[in-house]
Amino acid sequence: MLLWDGSASLYRDNELSTLHPQDGNVWAIKSTLASPAQASLISAALESRWGPYGAPAPEADATVSPFISGFELEAHFLAGEEGRALELMRRQWGFMLDDERMTNSTFIEGYSVDGSLHYAPYPNDARISHAHGWSTAPTSLLSFYVAGLHLESAVGTTWRIEPVLGDLTNVEAGFETKLGGFWSNVKGTGGVIKELKFGTPIGTTGRVILTGVEGVLVSDKGKKVLVVDGEAKGLSGGIWSLYTR
Repeated sequence: MLLWDGSASLYRDNELSTLHPQDGNVWAIKSTLASPAQASLISAALESRWGPYGAPAPEADATVSPFISGFELEAHFLAGEEGRALELMRRQWGFMLDDERMTNSTFIEGYSVDGSLHYAPYPNDARISHAHGWSTAPTSLLSFYVAGLHLESAVGTTWRIEPVLGDLTNVEAGFETKLGGFWSNVKGTGGVIKELKFGTPIGTTGRVILTGVEGVLVSDKGKKVLVVDGEAKGLSGGIWSLYTR
């Protein structure tokens, strides 16, 4: 492709630039512009640029942007690199939660790659928001990707349960739409799912994807659906439990 730089495994910002932006590269994955092979390369190249305080956004000078880094988190999940996404959460959002200059409960709008509370786009550091909603990507991504709660049509009329645990062993998440509650409880070791229980609203339909898992899903009404080649289709809304072989 025109802007692909094979030597860096990243896209350039434009034809005349040597800059490899964080935002453009993560969006190449999210928009499916990048092929699966390129997505894997981009994910690794982005990780190689991380500093002790998180992922840089070189398009905004020496800046860490939690807003754009939220899209980077999703890009790693989409590239099948959930371990990389979880590590970036721990590194960058852990810094924002634990550093004594923060609030210990909210996330900042941006800061410098050296960890100082300076955000290059603003000449006045006092202008930086320390309770910035656009910096809260892990909240939704842990629910959607790690706990596996994907809505595939408006308000969840159709859904997909596809958890990816990475190095976690026990995950619970849930939320509601106007149709009702969606929730899951997942347990596993070494990234392999051993237990799953989830609930979706009555009247909805969906599927479950559990890569590498064989077993059967049993509803609270006694209905059974086999997990074949890591997938179970045609499930109705309700409470389901996984029994592995």
